[in-house]
Order: sequence, then structure tokens, then C-alpha cells
Amino acid sequence: MSHRIAYLPLNTYPEAAPDPAVLAAVNFAAALGCGLHVSTFALDVPKTGSVASGYLINVEGMARAAEERSKAECARLQTLIKGAFGTERDLSASSHTAMMGAALDAASTEARVFDLAILPWSADALSTQDLAQSVVFGAGVPVILVPATNVPHSIDHIVVAWDGSRVAARALSDALPLLSDGGRISVVTVQGEKSLDSSGLAQTLAASLERRGYTTKAIDISLDGRSIAKALQDTAIAEGAQLLAMGGFGHSRLRDFILGGATKGVFSDLRLAVLLSH
Repeated sequence: MSHRIAYLPLNTYPEAAPDPAVLAAVNFAAALGCGLHVSTFALDVPKTGSVASGYLINVEGMARAAEERSKAECARLQTLIKGAFGTERDLSASSHTAMMGAALDAASTEARVFDLAILPWSADALSTQDLAQSVVFGAGVPVILVPATNVPHSIDHIVVAWDGSRVAARALSDALPLLSDGGRISVVTVQGEKSLDSSGLAQTLAASLERRGYTTKAIDISLDGRSIAKALQDTAIAEGAQLLAMGGFGHSRLRDFILGGATKGVFSDLRLAVLLSH
């Protein structure tokens, strides 16, 4: 029997994700029954080689100090995660150094050798948001963003945002293996989108899933002035789901969902774990 392994990248410069968000991501991996590979990225600042730089400010000293702080944070996070995940579970770790900004592409590339990526989310840590955006759009594997909220012991109810598109189908395919035995799926379709004739879409998918042995429910919702992200999260929470799985609505909905207005956007109010497939 195959064993899923989740990938958890953590960038430590200019700041790391807050501990509660990191621990929520770790605990979510445990709830999925996944093994976990933690990859920490420390800052690497090339030496300037400039004699003049030392006259006004100690550039080299500042750079080396930033490197040391970043490396120390990597070590601290790995110790924190080992204590939280437990020795009885499959846990591995690696440490890397990367020049400023390079950790984003490095994490996206490394994620491709794992089953999925799980990332902590914080509205107050820009480095966390940048890393999430990079992995979602660059890794090619399903990505679960986890806010610092209470994490369930298992995933027995998943809400799938459904518009019949390719990316929605991929989100569904990515989410189904994560559902606990005997769990249920709610299929949610947004009504009233001008570009989408969504009549009966949720019911059609729900019927297909029922034939495949899943317990399902079809739900049609309207935006009522809300963004799609907020409407879907509201519905998932009201239904008691532990995970919202979505691809994209139209051509730019997924990117809009990630970036929001000024990077924070709707994710400043991320209230449950969200699986994104791109």
C-alpha cells in the first residue's frame, strides 16, 4: 500500500511563518495520515567584496548577522516540528541556503517529488504569502494552505467548489484521496455567474460520486455581494467541512483568490484549510 508524503517548505527570511500557523500545518498533515518532509530555507548573502562598504555602515556584518538569524530560525523550527509531529510518524527534514528570493523557486521545484504540499498561512507574514503563491502556481502538485486555527483529527467532510472546468476536476481528483473512509463530500456551485451556466452542475457531479460509493450533497449558492472566496468559505464552515477544495472559476479567479487586493485580500480572512489545484 502506498504512503503519501506531504511537503512543508518554510522560508525564514525576512521572517518565518508564525509558530501557530506552522503547528497547524504540521497537525493537518497528521490528520491526513501523511508522512511529512520539512524543508527549511536560510538566507545566503554573497560577499560584496567592496572596501568602501565598511566606511559608513558595516554591510558585511549586517549580512552575516541576517544569515545567522535565518539559520538559527531554521534549526528552531525543525526542533519545534519534530516535537509536534512525534517520533512515531514518518518525518524527514532538510535544510537549504538560498539567496534572497531564490527560496520561492527552489521550494516549487522540490515540491514536485512529493504527493502534495502543505503550507502555513499568515495574513501578517508577507514571506509566507509569497511562498504560498509561488508553490501554488509553480509546483504542479496540490497545495493546502492552513491557517492557525483548530485542526481536526481526521478529514471526514470535504467541500468541493465545482464549475465543471478542468481545474475544478483536478481539484476534485486531488481531494478525493484525502477523504477519510466513510467521509462525505459536499459539491458547491456558485449561481449567478454571467460566464457560467451552472444549472444542475452540482447535482450531476453529486450523482456521479454517489455511484462511486461516496456520500454526497449538492449545494447551489449565490454570492449575495460576496467574493467567491468568501462565499465558498462561508458555505464550507456552515456545512462543518474540514477542507475546501477548489480550482478556478473562469480564467483569473484562482489568481484573484490567491492575491486578493494587495497580496492579503481575501486571504486575510482565511478561516479553514483550502486545497488549491492549478
